[in-house]
Amino acid sequence: MAQAIAGEEAAAAPVPRAGRYRWLIVALLFAATTVNYIDRTMLGLLAPVLGDELRWSENDYGNIVSAFQAAYALGFLLMGWLIDRFGPKVGYSIAIAIWTIGHVAHGFASSVVSFMLARVVLGVGEAGHFPSVVRASSEWFPQKERAYAIGWVNSATTIGVILTAPTIALFMRVLGFDWRETFIYTGAFGVVLLLLWLWLYSNPRESGKVSEAELAWIEHDPPEKVARLGWSRIVTKREAWAFAMAKFLTDPVWFLMLFWLPKYFSATYDVDLKVVLLPMVVMYLLSDVGSIAGGWVSSKLIERGRSVNFARKATMLGAGCCVLPLLFVTGLDNMWLAVLLIGIALAGHQAFSSTILSVPPDMFPKRAVGSVIGLGGFMGGVGGMIMAKSTGLVLDATGGNYTLIFAACTIVYFLAVLAVHLLSPRLAPVTVEGT
Repeated sequence: MAQAIAGEEAAAAPVPRAGRYRWLIVALLFAATTVNYIDRTMLGLLAPVLGDELRWSENDYGNIVSAFQAAYALGFLLMGWLIDRFGPKVGYSIAIAIWTIGHVAHGFASSVVSFMLARVVLGVGEAGHFPSVVRASSEWFPQKERAYAIGWVNSATTIGVILTAPTIALFMRVLGFDWRETFIYTGAFGVVLLLLWLWLYSNPRESGKVSEAELAWIEHDPPEKVARLGWSRIVTKREAWAFAMAKFLTDPVWFLMLFWLPKYFSATYDVDLKVVLLPMVVMYLLSDVGSIAGGWVSSKLIERGRSVNFARKATMLGAGCCVLPLLFVTGLDNMWLAVLLIGIALAGHQAFSSTILSVPPDMFPKRAVGSVIGLGGFMGGVGGMIMAKSTGLVLDATGGNYTLIFAACTIVYFLAVLAVHLLSPRLAPVTVEGT
């Protein structure tokens, strides 16, 4: 594999880097990601309060969570197509509106079924986020800079998680709202985001705010050989399944960490991460470093003349190596050493994530990127549901021992790179018969 990757050469950029307006789009997508993750995380932190008031059983809450996961997975297929069909400006506007309605609907829910319906609407809308991020990045950034931009946006996922608890505290403790009013009034974040998106986003040529020099930099990649691919063509392409298999294998690790880390720290160190926030903040900030670093390394390798194939796959292999410290976490008596090792592993995951998200625009035309991301997101959601069920079974069988689970998490990244390499040995742009 190494010889096949290293043997390729990337074309040097004929146009100098220029302008900064495209980074305003990154800032806008960063803010959107933060709002997205605050909205999806809020129920988890409020679950103890809601459970006591509404008398939820563990199974009730599990059904509510499962409703979101299923809708989120299926929503990727719909939203990916929608964003390709209407473009990121219109498609993402629809997604923001849908998830904001779903978020506010939590404030009016009173039964398990009504909460499930609210989570379904939220999940379908939020599924439009990453297809929009990657499609917008492919419009605003050339290939050699795209992974770095996506890395910055991807880092906001953990910022949103970290900011959720302070947001709830602000609305409930400082402003005196109850949980229903908190869901309703934090819907203002989505409304503001929607207005900003409609105001600020357009493609570079239509924005009227990009200099000729920056536009030349944005558009200096070779022209696409294919204008658009429909679903019937996309699902037959090995390159689409290369991305989808990587997401299927690695997305479940992130879901595992989000849903099971609080339980792990509670059982192992008698620490509630919802109360003692510092360990969570440290781990997630380390993951942000990984997200940005992964995108930077991949982009820098291309800038220095390495092929896209080498840059993407070498970065993903390095990211996988960063997850290996998970092998040594179980059994540690020192909580802060565990925090450090898990934080490094999360950094590895996010470095992998920001890199793999930049791969579809390397291979597919811009007007097919949303659908490819949608396919990968769907497969990642399916993998997440399998991981959730498998984790419960393993923990029941081993008396709560995470050793096998963490070991499995370290293997999947190397399997993912292998799958990508076998299905797309060169990460070459797709071709269509007769073109």
